[in-house]
This record gives sequence, structure tokens and C-alpha cells, in this order.
Amino acid sequence: MSRGIQKVKRKTTGVLFLFFFFSFLAVSQAGLKEQVFETVLPNGLKVILLENHKAPLTTFQVCYRVGSRNEAWGKTGLSHMLEHMMFKGTKTVGPEQFSRIIQENGGNNNAFTTHDYTAYFANISADRVQVVMDLEADRMKNLVLREEDFSTERMVVMEERRLRTEDDPPSLLAEQLGATAFQEQPYHWPVIGWMEDIKRFTLEDLKRYYQTYYNPVNAFLVVVGDFKKEDLLPRIEKTFGSIPRGAPPNQEKDIDPKQIGERRILVKKEAQLPSLVMGYHVPNLLQPDSYVLEVIAALLSGGKSSRFYQNLVQDKQLVLEADAEHALLSRDPDLFYISANSLPGKEVAEVEKALNLEIERLQKEPVEKRELEKVKNQLESSFIYSQDSLFVQAMLLAKHEVALSWKAIDEYLPSVRKVTPEDIQRVARKYLIPDNRTVGILVPLPPKDGQAPPVGSSPKERAVR
Repeated sequence: MSRGIQKVKRKTTGVLFLFFFFSFLAVSQAGLKEQVFETVLPNGLKVILLENHKAPLTTFQVCYRVGSRNEAWGKTGLSHMLEHMMFKGTKTVGPEQFSRIIQENGGNNNAFTTHDYTAYFANISADRVQVVMDLEADRMKNLVLREEDFSTERMVVMEERRLRTEDDPPSLLAEQLGATAFQEQPYHWPVIGWMEDIKRFTLEDLKRYYQTYYNPVNAFLVVVGDFKKEDLLPRIEKTFGSIPRGAPPNQEKDIDPKQIGERRILVKKEAQLPSLVMGYHVPNLLQPDSYVLEVIAALLSGGKSSRFYQNLVQDKQLVLEADAEHALLSRDPDLFYISANSLPGKEVAEVEKALNLEIERLQKEPVEKRELEKVKNQLESSFIYSQDSLFVQAMLLAKHEVALSWKAIDEYLPSVRKVTPEDIQRVARKYLIPDNRTVGILVPLPPKDGQAPPVGSSPKERAVR
């Protein structure tokens, strides 16, 4: 390839980059309210549609407002177990055929469970979306729950728990921290459930759960992609409209009272290195302070120019990595997480002291204008560019709908843009204080029988597939 052609290609690429940037910037400034169509069918099923004709594809998502927060003491893990059983067939679709049919039509699909909701999604060619609709409507009303499937799948879930939590030190630490930080609200238990609960719940428990939560009035559809609303909506009405409405379940849950002192736990587990997690009780997007916490999280750990990376990873060389995470879109107030994995030879107490100094710096020193603008630009560009994906657009709509309303998505950028240095100091002083936090420390034990201890992965279990 000649240099001249390369130069033309680079120039063309730059033009396309600018085109997409300003296209997404225009979308972000105009908001989604003017582009999204919402309606509620007579049976209570909410439908959220967003036309996006960038490619001949459609993502179709069915979300049920049920997650681990809807479970009860002694019955944890039912939401996740039911997600598994939703693939075991109906009166007309055999076990394991759901995914095979989607794949035969050129699509892919999956599902996941969180504290707040359970989602099923398929990405498929726009001209095959009816295939997904027929399958989803069928299992919304005609799921067949068999004892033999239940017994087998329960063993699968138990093994999943062993692999992803009990044999993964950071996940185990995060689970124990959640159980300590939350005492009344159901974020106390993990999405996958406690092992003893998984062992003892029955098929009848699952049937009652399905009948209570899997109905149109407790669900909503999000469809994003290459379709015309005038064509797709009547098809949705025909496909889902005859499903009985069902009774709306009670969604009000107990919320933890204000914490009255720091809580600490030690988790002793075979591992290579010690790690630390701190969880501070914070509001969700129902309160403006939550957007300030979004900015604080980015200041602390948003990339290699962030404070954690610059100060703890590079300069002091205390940690392998450090992260700050804010649960903006939780249904109930959640935690602001700070986590760190120590480097070999470094004491956890030294790492904790360094993390606390970074928090104190937020409380005492106003963030400089240039640093604040950089972080806001990072959040804005990430928010805009992520919507280049049809799937991410649909997920953003779904997550906001669960937490409050999909319309709240338009509040994100304006709320982030108006955060001031004074807001950061005020919010850090209000929420990021010792009396409001739970600290969890992973104490490494030597490996058993000469086996290498696991390294671990995520600081917090967000969703379980």
C-alpha cells in the first residue's frame, strides 16, 4: 500500500471518528426522551422501544423485576435458580432448545440475575426478531418445571457457587463484606444464594416464585435496533398481549438504618496475596449526591491518570491494583466500594493507610479545575461511546428503568457536568467516613496439599449468569 493511500485512509478514518463523535454528542445533548417510545399493554407489560438503524440488527431484552432482593431468609438463590430453569423448556419447546433455536437463526442469547432484576436477552438479525418474541412469550406463561431438571440444575448452581465464590478469594471477601454491611435489607445475601439454602429449597418453592414474579405486570421489554415502531409494536401486542396480567408483587423492602460505627471482618482463605475491601453506605440515583460519587469514583480509579494508579501503583508501589466503584443504578441504597490487592511484601495496614489518605485528601483539598474537567470528560466520553452498541443502549435503558425510570438516563450527563470541587468535598465528608464503612481484609492461608492458591478476580459480585 502506498503512503498516499495510507494518508487518505487515515484522513478518512479521522473524518469518520469526528462524524461518530459529534453524532453521539448530539444524541447525548438531545437526550433519549425524544427518541424512545414507551407504552404499557392492557395486561400491564411495559414496552420500551428505541429505533437505531445503524445496522440490520436488533437486541431484544425481557426484564423481570425480581432479583435476590425479593427473596427471604432461608430461600436465597431462588431468583438465580429460576433463571437457569427458564431454559428447560415449555409445553412446545424442549429442554435446551431455546438457545439452539436462536443460534440456528443467526443470533446469540444469554441471561443474568442481579440483586434487583433478572434479564434475558437475544441479539439477532432484525428480520428474525419474531423468533425471539415467540420464544420469550412462550416461556413467560408456559414454563414447565420438572423435578429431574431441577435436581440436575441445582447441582450445576452449587458447583457454580463453589467455583465463582468459595474458591475465589476476592469474591468470598466481597460476599462476607456485604453480609456484614447490610443487616436488614436483602442486599445482605449474595445473588447466587447461600449454599445451605440452595441445597434445601424445593421445586414447589420455584413454582411459587415463578407464579409470583414472572408475569407481565412485573416485567418490561426493551427493544433497540433496526425496526419501525409502527411495524414492531402490533407484533409485540399480538405476541405478548394475551398473557394473563398477574398480580403485582410487593416491591417495598426494608432499608438498613444509619450505621453507627465502623465494622471489620477478616476472611482467612487460601490465596496468594492479601487484599482489602471497604464499603461505604451511599445513596443511589434518587439523590443528587449519587452523581457526585460517580465523579469521585472516576477521580480515584478512572484509568492510569487516576489518583489510585498514580499514587498507590506507580509512586508508592504498594498495590497491584486499586479500584473505586459506585452502584449508581441499584434499586435500593448500596455501597461505594474501594478495593486493593497488595503487592508481595506489602502489609495490608500500610495499604489501608494509603487509601485513607486519598479519601482525606478529597475531604480537605479542593480538586483542581483541570483534573475535574478531565474526569468529567472521561465519564462523558465513556457514556457516549458505549452507546455505539445496541446492546449497551438497551442495558442502560433497562438498568435505569429498574432503579427509577428509563427517562432518568438523560439526567446523567447534566448531573455529572455540574459537579463542583465543593460538592466533592461535601459528599466525601458526609459519606466516606469511618463510622459509615465496613472493612474486609483477606488473610492469605498457605495452599492445601501443595496446590497453588487462586488469585481471584472481581471485588464485588454484580450479576450471576
